Amino acid sequence: MAEAASAEEAAPLHPGLPDEIFIWEVLVRLPPKALLRCRAVCRVWRRATSARDFLLAHHACQPALPLLYVYNIESLDIIPFDRRAGAAADDQLRPVARLGQGPFRAIASCDGLLVFAMSDCRFSLCNPATRQYARLPVPPGFVPLGMYSRSPTGEYRLLLYKFPTGPAPDAQGGSCVLVLGSGQPPRSIGCPDARELAFSLSFLFRGGLHWHKEQNERIVVFDTTTELFRHMRVPVVSRCTNLFEMDGMLGVSSFNYAAATIDIWMAQDYTSEVWCNKYHIELPVAKLTTRFGRFNTHGFGVVASSDGHLLMLLKFSDWLLQVDMDGKLVASFHCKGLAYTRFWLKQTLVSHTFFPALERYVVNAKPFI
Repeated sequence: MAEAASAEEAAPLHPGLPDEIFIWEVLVRLPPKALLRCRAVCRVWRRATSARDFLLAHHACQPALPLLYVYNIESLDIIPFDRRAGAAADDQLRPVARLGQGPFRAIASCDGLLVFAMSDCRFSLCNPATRQYARLPVPPGFVPLGMYSRSPTGEYRLLLYKFPTGPAPDAQGGSCVLVLGSGQPPRSIGCPDARELAFSLSFLFRGGLHWHKEQNERIVVFDTTTELFRHMRVPVVSRCTNLFEMDGMLGVSSFNYAAATIDIWMAQDYTSEVWCNKYHIELPVAKLTTRFGRFNTHGFGVVASSDGHLLMLLKFSDWLLQVDMDGKLVASFHCKGLAYTRFWLKQTLVSHTFFPALERYVVNAKPFI
């Protein structure tokens, strides 16, 4: 048996291909589910695809896809919307995981990990690719504002807001940081003004959490390295705004309901806060409403396609529509309970040491279905 194992380890991983090419050019580009199946081929394949440096490279190769979910009374489907050219229609809305015992509501996304708000005012963390799930140690009276990995330590942290509990000076509200897996309570970092960010969704870009409040001429930025807040100028925009990224630039889209138009601004110079109006799109809302039902003004988002162009996702009743920058319908998907989250999911199989230390930690068990 020892000789057979040695022969297996000495043989190339794939006939006709050097191991270097097969591992770092082929296996590293596979979707997570396909890679997990490859691990069952033999022990050598399993060992090669389980090394941390390989898993980090594999995560870097995965596409960041807009996160959708389908919610009903009994379950929630987690769906990364694959809008890339050549993706089969059945694959575009294929769930990567299903959760039961809801309801769940996604409130943050970071490196393939999702933070959910629960109906019992608790919060949980989930990795859909590895099917890991745990409760987050967020004390009562705190709400997460966002999740991030802090450079250079690589620690995963939650930015929290603590609501004031009374008139006493030590009972005032403020921002706190919770290091996952540390076992330590949240650490106060001040900034009571962060209350305006509570229950608002953050967008992670260039190592900072970003928030844009509707009809507000500034973006609030939390630098995840210094753990300090600052403000960033933003163009005057209409209501129903959405932050996104394209080609390494920060963008903000704004929907004008009365005019049925979407304006898209890009930060040409992020440091100097220089913005330009990139697109002005007139949407055929009346025509689409006649065909697909009522338009959800908060259910729209802007995503970058694989060829560097922008596409829009619009929610009409039980339909999700894909529209180009000329306002033309590209594709339509009918699914009851389908929702657009404004988050992105970049799947990962990287293991995290903090996960087993969290409350009610499970792998491939309830609430996964």
